[in-house]
Amino acid sequence: MSDSEKTNRPQPIRTDSREWYRTIAKDIPALVTRISPDFIITLANYAYCAFMGVSVDKVTGSPLAHFVPEENLPLVVNHLIALNPLKPIATHEHTNIAFDGSERWIKWTNRALFDYEGELIEYLSIGEDITDYKNAFQQLKDSEAQKSSIIEASPDLIICHDSEGYYLEILSTSEELLFKPRQQLIGKKMGDILPPDLSAKIGKTIQKALETGELQTLEYTLKTPGGIYSFESRIKASGGNEVICFIRDMTEQKRTEKKLRESEERYREILASIEEGYYEVDLTGKISFFNDRLPGIIGYSCEEFMGMSYKKFYKNPEKVFQTFHQVFLTGQPVTGFTLEIIKKNGDIVYGELSVSLIFDKAGQKIGFRGLARDITERVRFEQKLKYLSMHDQLTGLYNRAFFEEEMQRLSQSREYPIALITTDLDDLKLVNDSLGHGAGDRLLIAAAAVLSNAVRGDDILARVGGDEFAVILTKTSDQDAEKIAARVREGVENYNRQQGDLLLGLSIGIAVARDSEMSLHEVYRHADDLMYRDKLYRSTRARNKSVQALLATLDERDYLNQGHGLRLEKLCRIIGEKINLSSSQLTDLALLAQVHDLGKVGIPDSILFKEGPLTAEEWDVMRLHSEKGHRIAITSSDLSEVADLILKHHEKWDGSGYPIQLQGEAIPIECRILAIVDAYDAMTNERPYRKGISKEEALEEISRSAGTHFDPQLVEIFLAVV
Repeated sequence: MSDSEKTNRPQPIRTDSREWYRTIAKDIPALVTRISPDFIITLANYAYCAFMGVSVDKVTGSPLAHFVPEENLPLVVNHLIALNPLKPIATHEHTNIAFDGSERWIKWTNRALFDYEGELIEYLSIGEDITDYKNAFQQLKDSEAQKSSIIEASPDLIICHDSEGYYLEILSTSEELLFKPRQQLIGKKMGDILPPDLSAKIGKTIQKALETGELQTLEYTLKTPGGIYSFESRIKASGGNEVICFIRDMTEQKRTEKKLRESEERYREILASIEEGYYEVDLTGKISFFNDRLPGIIGYSCEEFMGMSYKKFYKNPEKVFQTFHQVFLTGQPVTGFTLEIIKKNGDIVYGELSVSLIFDKAGQKIGFRGLARDITERVRFEQKLKYLSMHDQLTGLYNRAFFEEEMQRLSQSREYPIALITTDLDDLKLVNDSLGHGAGDRLLIAAAAVLSNAVRGDDILARVGGDEFAVILTKTSDQDAEKIAARVREGVENYNRQQGDLLLGLSIGIAVARDSEMSLHEVYRHADDLMYRDKLYRSTRARNKSVQALLATLDERDYLNQGHGLRLEKLCRIIGEKINLSSSQLTDLALLAQVHDLGKVGIPDSILFKEGPLTAEEWDVMRLHSEKGHRIAITSSDLSEVADLILKHHEKWDGSGYPIQLQGEAIPIECRILAIVDAYDAMTNERPYRKGISKEEALEEISRSAGTHFDPQLVEIFLAVV
């Protein structure tokens, strides 16, 4: 072999060099292995062993097949044996099973090491966990709401094509990059829109993305009436025969790069004018050049920023090191990775960075350069969307979707025994109907607070329905679950002692899965059954307490004081006895006199105590109190017998009353009696909006209303009695 041939061949890498040992150092988080030509692992770093869940001595000397899923082994082997002296480096992706049993996506960068004769010495594989990226892409595909939010924040034009190049959907709001109205593109083929050579080029890239399943990148220019534009298209298969194309306008960037090459001075002027921050660092990571935008992003002056190490302002400098190291080894730029940045004042912001190598005139690597963009607002918006997707907006607890996911996750975990506590808020509908949904919401928030205070910090507490809550307690025995339930009951009692006007009641069910043989969903249903059994046991007592609390509220609002109920009861009983009502009717009549206005607990004070006539809209609200009182009474064993009478106590003899417009004797006799007595008492006593009138004036008004508002025969009896 001639000297020139030796010079042109790839230089062998000494596997015992300091460079290799620095690569496999224990503090490098990448997964690193050395593999012999017959696919035996000869050395692995600590990160690889920790990922696989085995010790170093268990890995060393073992076949590679022991640590690669069977279905992925042909892919891995084919990628390795395809390496040659002209193409010694290549990447591929596949799934690996981690030590905890989870399936993780790993991107492997494989390098084949050859000697001077071109003989294979060994393989070097460096793995990067890209599961989060894979999951993020899948979530983007599955969640239309999240996809829309991300699309709106994206500067890219996003287009869906099928395998034949037809425009299926245009997802982006960046329509200015289309150069044609959206409606003129959907359903059309690229060949009808783009120049033939460009259409064919994009079509080939689409086919490659569909065949390989890997992300494909394509750069091209397009001549339009407005000028020549440069684009970068990233194409990814999205299932079936469809692909998604992320198209970014690179025109300005290309122009900038050209001007940078043409003139250093012009280069600096352009950098000063772009929106992104531009940086250059040396191989040690110290800032050597930047535009004015960059230090402003993190709150430093230009003087302070010059010469600063990246370790000072990145929250996770190890991740930055890994990225720089990857770019250094592969020579391939990295774009669009997100990092947390610590500003000078201590605030955390998010930056989207790109990294590429800087070479000197001799072609030696001397540093890195890239762009940095502040994406804090976008990241926080996405975080908020993610939070809302997992949490209940009213209580701040986890929602049912997250609860179900956690049950699924924990069903195959080592966290057994797992206890499930289900709870249901008593009489929420009663409170909503009587006091309004605002009062019901306050009870839900109170229930959430009681439960949060009772459970442990790592327990999973969720609102799983309108009035239902559930808790997952890992590594919790029956006895410990009962203790937590007891804390919940104690919290309810403490709340009720402090908030006597709006009582809180929680029905509770507990069930425990002792091992993974027991389905958590079955255990949840069992806990639910026990909770409803508890509710059935407590229901009558709880409802009566709730009704009593509402009556107390009505009393505090000045509607059962000053002898109003007693006066009505007395006069109603006299008239009832006069017309020979039965004893049960007399009992119902007396109770009706006391609670007929129960529904007014749900009427705003601004209407009840208004000084002056009510508006038409206010009367509409006021007239609802008959129906509200009926709904409250029908839930109480004490009041259910008079619930129908409460509903109809404002009906009038001529059918002009409410809420049903009953006429004549279709109105229950008890309601006809109460209507006369209540009107008389209302006229002769003061109200917020008027003074009371004399007894004689009230009797004259009742006489005039006989046959219209009141039963005429009962009016005659009432006049005689009074």
